[in-house]
Amino acid sequence: MKRLKITAEGRVQGVFFRDSTRNKATELGICGFVRNQPDGKVYIEAEGECAALECFSQWCHKGPKWARVDKVEIVECPPVGGMNFIIT
Repeated sequence: MKRLKITAEGRVQGVFFRDSTRNKATELGICGFVRNQPDGKVYIEAEGECAALECFSQWCHKGPKWARVDKVEIVECPPVGGMNFIIT
């Protein structure tokens, strides 16, 4: 298990990015959260198995079909546990 802090930049707000992120995380068995930032970015904390997080982080570089992801920053941090993935 590991946890990633992910920040996505580009056209990532107003394009169902958060809802699509939650759906992808749930599909992969990842827990954590996603939220919009005041600066127009989307911030994600995702925790799960390494293989699932690899798939998830690759998806974050594309996002949903309406998004345009210009930049993704990923930082690994210690896992904290969790049961589901929510939009905050």
